[in-house]
Amino acid sequence: MKSHFYAMLSRMKNINRWGLMRNIRSENLCEHSFETAVIAHALALIDNKKLNGSADPEKIAVAALFHDTSEILTGDMPTPVKYYNTEIKSAYKQVEKTAETKLLSYLPDYLKEPFSDIYSCDAETEKFVKAADKISALIKCTEELNMGNREFASAKKATLKSIKDLKFKPADIFLEEFMDSYSLTLDEQNTL
Repeated sequence: MKSHFYAMLSRMKNINRWGLMRNIRSENLCEHSFETAVIAHALALIDNKKLNGSADPEKIAVAALFHDTSEILTGDMPTPVKYYNTEIKSAYKQVEKTAETKLLSYLPDYLKEPFSDIYSCDAETEKFVKAADKISALIKCTEELNMGNREFASAKKATLKSIKDLKFKPADIFLEEFMDSYSLTLDEQNTL
């Protein structure tokens, strides 16, 4: 059986994020997914090493890497629309599930179970992925503001609040220890 799954995943680079906002530098879904996976991995390590947790960093990173693949078929739904009300949010969750099912159908049978497990991650893994996803958005807002794009000012405030509202200690530690560096130049980062 020939499979379209990985060719479809390759299309993530064609899906731009933040479609309702003027961007100085566009961000595609592939970039976002990589960054979210790196941050989710970091959050799991923070949980394990600083908070004596028992997270599985590799499992969490993989879940984060694939967390938005449904957007290959749906596109990136702008946050103000996606979360406008509970009906839209619920309907969009169904659309995402349908898209994930469609993507899974592109896989040969022997790979369907492992990917089904990735797409239906447990609540603990989801907590890390959600926090990492929000931190990635905060980084995007910070970068745009650093380039003088005030379009992202209110998004940055709202995103920071949403991270704080998670009350998730690994995310708080990441913000405290790593976030300020995203506002520095390369030369400034090299002097720390």
